[in-house]
Amino acid sequence: MTRSLLLFALVAALGCASVSHAADATTNWKAQCAKCHASDGSGKTSMGARLAIKDYTVAASLADMTDAQLTEAIASGVKVEGKSVMPAYAAKLTAEEIAELVAHIRAMAKS
Repeated sequence: MTRSLLLFALVAALGCASVSHAADATTNWKAQCAKCHASDGSGKTSMGARLAIKDYTVAASLADMTDAQLTEAIASGVKVEGKSVMPAYAAKLTAEEIAELVAHIRAMAKS
């Protein structure tokens, strides 16, 4: 009887446990960002050219942006003259995933 209860408790615990696996920054970049910012962060895409997206492979292009500003842009989106030019990702990505994207963007920059 005790063994059956223990087995039942173990199966119930495993069945009810929900493990959330956040995607890594590279996966999120490819899925959410690369279509406009390019896979290497250069911004060399048709949308990147149209919107004059910064080249994140050049360190100087990120020098005037803080991590907080990058985080805000990813989470809340970007508007220019009231028009959305980048969607908000706060509803699609966790705070941790957004922080990892910021680090990923910083890592793209070459000196």
